[in-house]
Amino acid sequence: MEQVVVLSVEMHFLGSEDVVHPVVLMDHQSRVLVDCGPVGTLERIEEALRAHQIEPSSITHIILTHQDHDHVGSAAAHKRRYPSVKILCSEEEKPYIEGSKVSLRLEQALSMQDKLPEAQKSFGESFCVLLRSVEPVAVDQVLHMGQHLSFCGGTEVIGTAGHTPGHLSLYLEKFGIIIAGDAIALEAGKPVIANPQFALEQTKAVASLEYLLSLGAQKIICYHGGILDLR
Repeated sequence: MEQVVVLSVEMHFLGSEDVVHPVVLMDHQSRVLVDCGPVGTLERIEEALRAHQIEPSSITHIILTHQDHDHVGSAAAHKRRYPSVKILCSEEEKPYIEGSKVSLRLEQALSMQDKLPEAQKSFGESFCVLLRSVEPVAVDQVLHMGQHLSFCGGTEVIGTAGHTPGHLSLYLEKFGIIIAGDAIALEAGKPVIANPQFALEQTKAVASLEYLLSLGAQKIICYHGGILDLR
């Protein structure tokens, strides 16, 4: 049976708390986890999967929408515990996820550190430590924008650059569902750019949000904020 399952996972971030929403695409052959939480949340991901009667060892693939720590942080731990899982991401994000290039978010944070007010410098330093703690993981398959995958009755890879250069989203036309990653966040139920002040390419981030909203989907699943119902 083909099914789209939205998880809710608590995330603790430098003294604050949030709930993020990884997604599982299920069909008769595959169990595909889209994004997998920050460092140290593997057990929470496992609990969330089991709450939906999904055995963590049954996950066949992990699609990473982009390189940010709260999306990829638990990927290496997952791969260690479940070695058969395949890691997928866009070609542009691959070197950052594998660690052959320094995270663009870390570069951004380091460049901003000297400009922070004194009261915020400690937080900025802690954020840099957090970003450095993300463990690289080998990518098994590169995804290309416009590519059609067999998962869950048909899944299209959509390029949604802006938040990061190689950010991707997924469109499940059969279900009328878009998995937006951080291309869209929900604030008070409204679609917005996720942390626009930190978007690496703001003009592209705006264009990606507008493009996803133009596709006529019935629902958009946002990693931060949950489900936007457009019916």
